[in-house]
Amino acid sequence: MKRTVLFLALSLIVATSAFAGSASTTNTNNITATVSAKCTIGAFSIAFGSYDPFAAAPLDQSGTVTINCTKGTSGTVSFDLGVNASGAIRRMKDTGAGTNFLTFSKDTALTATAYGRVAAGQDAAVMSYHDTLVATVNF
Repeated sequence: MKRTVLFLALSLIVATSAFAGSASTTNTNNITATVSAKCTIGAFSIAFGSYDPFAAAPLDQSGTVTINCTKGTSGTVSFDLGVNASGAIRRMKDTGAGTNFLTFSKDTALTATAYGRVAAGQDAAVMSYHDTLVATVNF
């Protein structure tokens, strides 16, 4: 009986070690992801600096608009009229009395530079002026 038990125990050890690392199996796993069209646009500012109402030339300045889009997505940038617009005319309102305005225009290129212009010859009061535009990227 001892011999049979010893043989059985020895057989199990040999069988167990025979399966350890001598066989393998593989399968194929599908890994997926979806990338949607998306663009983001960063905040920007345009600081015109000092405006001379007697200067013959307009006051031009630019600011950088940061746009990031997923690969293969193209977009266009647009700006609203600002919070101080009068009809279709963009205006900056003075930061003091709040009753004086400087008109300005904007332009944009797909190179992501926003250009601003304060028209020459405006009857401007001695004040600081400010406006806020919303920039939108459509894709």
